[in-house]
Amino acid sequence: MELTLYPFELRFRHTFTISRKSKDVQPLLVAELKQDGLSGLGETADNAYYNITVPGLVAAINEHRPFIEAYHLDTPEAFWEAMNPRLAGNMFALCALDLAAHDLYAKQQGKKLYEVWNLDPSHNPMTDYTIGIDTVENMVKKLQEFPWPIYKIKLGTKEDITIITELRKHTSAVFRVDANCAWGVDETLHNAKAFRELGVEFIEQPMPAADWEGMRKVYADAALPIIADESCIVESDVQQCYGHFHGINIKLTKCGGITPARRMIMEAKKLGMKVMTGSMNESTVGTSAVAHLLPYLDYTDMDGPLLLAEDVADGVKIRNGEIIYADRNGTGAELHRAF
Repeated sequence: MELTLYPFELRFRHTFTISRKSKDVQPLLVAELKQDGLSGLGETADNAYYNITVPGLVAAINEHRPFIEAYHLDTPEAFWEAMNPRLAGNMFALCALDLAAHDLYAKQQGKKLYEVWNLDPSHNPMTDYTIGIDTVENMVKKLQEFPWPIYKIKLGTKEDITIITELRKHTSAVFRVDANCAWGVDETLHNAKAFRELGVEFIEQPMPAADWEGMRKVYADAALPIIADESCIVESDVQQCYGHFHGINIKLTKCGGITPARRMIMEAKKLGMKVMTGSMNESTVGTSAVAHLLPYLDYTDMDGPLLLAEDVADGVKIRNGEIIYADRNGTGAELHRAF
């Protein structure tokens, strides 16, 4: 295979703020794998919380360039197994390669990726749109400028109930709340009770990732379902989340791509847990890959391209929450000529 890496920094439409940080740009890395005249694209993102940078990702992948370029793709799963020990657990780097391999493999089969798995996309869940933390007034403005059927509201402030109460005055849309580890047990239980009356569907990662004892209490007593994010990173975390969360949010960048994500989905469903996929503010490259998992899912948060002021690719389209696949094989992603 021939490997090409494309680092990008894409601007957000608005400063993007969660409980622990704010940012105006999203550094991303797109990987392209070519073989036998076909090309596959994959993507990953930097993330300060996990000490991941794009230069570090480029260096990690380039270290294994000779092996990758000598490799002849058979299946994405076999490629993932070959690369996983070499990348020594660098799941973010592995994700870019795995997504590119899946895109390339589906094109080799002459199919869209979901068709390779014999999935029916006719009942796919819709994606939410994220409203980042800001003043209450600005959060209302963001909501009003982007009418949407489902919103994810980032919280972790002293005014969380006030924020949801005020936003509810302006829309009847479904709300989902993401505290990004900002609360404790009592605050989570108190907020869940208030939010249930305000039309919130579920709460995502209310408490620190390692607070398993606290999450057990919340799981037993919360008025709303609780979905794991920072507590569910890789495959082995799914079993641990059972009995602590009602569902899991799988991020392809964190778990190492589609190959492990599909195994995580199956494990969670076997345990009776809800499953969603999340966004790491990817461009349309990564978002197009996530879209092919939708037939497996209960919920999805794949609004990355909607939050960005610019994009590097064409692929899936998102219209009023609905995901529309590109009329191309593979994941459907294609870099704009300018890049």
